[in-house]
Amino acid sequence: MREKIEEFLKNLFSSWQVAKIYETQHPSFATSIDKTYKSLQEILATKGDLVIGILNEEIASGEDIFFELSKKTISSIEYLKNLEIERITFHNAVSKEELIGFISFLITPIEEIGLSPEEYLTSQSIKNIEVGKIKGSAQGSRGQIGDKKKETLLYYENCLDKLSQSLVNLADKDSVDSLGFKFVSGNIMENLIGNYQIFFDLIKTKGHDVTTFMHILNVSILAMYFSHKLGFSKDDCLDIGMAALLHDMGKIYITRKIIQKPGKLDKNEFDQIKSHTILGAEILLKYVDTLTILPVVVAFEHHLRYDLTGYPKLAFPRKLHVASMIVAICDEYDALTQKRSYKNDYPPELIYAIMTEGRGTRFSPELLDNFFKFMGVWPKGTVVELEDKRIAIVREINEDDIFSPKIEVVSGGPREIVDLKKGRGKIKCSLNPLNEGKRYLTYL
Repeated sequence: MREKIEEFLKNLFSSWQVAKIYETQHPSFATSIDKTYKSLQEILATKGDLVIGILNEEIASGEDIFFELSKKTISSIEYLKNLEIERITFHNAVSKEELIGFISFLITPIEEIGLSPEEYLTSQSIKNIEVGKIKGSAQGSRGQIGDKKKETLLYYENCLDKLSQSLVNLADKDSVDSLGFKFVSGNIMENLIGNYQIFFDLIKTKGHDVTTFMHILNVSILAMYFSHKLGFSKDDCLDIGMAALLHDMGKIYITRKIIQKPGKLDKNEFDQIKSHTILGAEILLKYVDTLTILPVVVAFEHHLRYDLTGYPKLAFPRKLHVASMIVAICDEYDALTQKRSYKNDYPPELIYAIMTEGRGTRFSPELLDNFFKFMGVWPKGTVVELEDKRIAIVREINEDDIFSPKIEVVSGGPREIVDLKKGRGKIKCSLNPLNEGKRYLTYL
């Protein structure tokens, strides 16, 4: 019975993710829910009711705890816990329509429901699926998130794990997991865009060398955030996000020894690095029907500069796709932000100086201006030192004056919020959150 319950849970979480990507009216969801309902019926035919519990971070049923499945579905588990759902009971008479209604509830934003989970399911005439807390659990306010940073990091790590698996499978098996890529971009759009600053705080304070997969995920998050701020539709943001996930596909074919080599590359090694744009485009071209043409275009163009220098060389000049130009900006920004084996991380003011040197040559002037308009020279959460020696945290970007954000003074003066745009001081420099700025991170 353990195997059957685990199979049902895998199917249930899969249907949940398919619904998040396609919604419940899509044929892909219909196929998935049929499989899920069939596996549930096989259990209920011999077991009667099925009770699923969440104990800390683990999924359990009876005496069985599904450790491996729990690791793979941690973001979904956290979501259920935030809803204060620690127990789910499927009664023998449950219908497929009730199961569909339950999954519809799971993909509906909390603020649109306005009821407790129990009240909502009752209002939808879902009588054979019950939810609640495990007896003895403390009550709290519905949907309240106790540790937002922990939750956001869990979402990030879950996306990173899914992305790594999907990219490696594409490289090794010459097959594409389009649902996996859509899951990652959809999860980012749903869970990370709204919590972008928390994500940024977590990423910039990591002390270890960034991997190719982490860089790819960071670029995708930046690209969707930037596209969202530019006013692109949700569907367009998702398309750009998925193209960003695949923009460095060719690098998977290049050895880590070359990619992470300290010091200067020789000509042969650099030629191999440059070939990743063509390699990536050739790989992705096989899957246009599934992934669309945009990932191919972005993989090919993301190292072409705005003035069409860079690589690969074009046979004739043409205008670059806006998605490629967005990804190019986000790609360089993340690369400069992160510490690598061959360089230190750069402070925000130096990143701004380096990137604005490429305004009109490497990057679209309009897009670059808008990028720093939204990000600021010193992004939210940056620890800064003012010219008068006070230490502060950047709290809000002034889009009409990116050098003068709103800050919170945390040392060297009264604890207060200061709008630098009103002439109450200037930023001298940022403090590295891994070194001299570390002591102030508690104020984030």
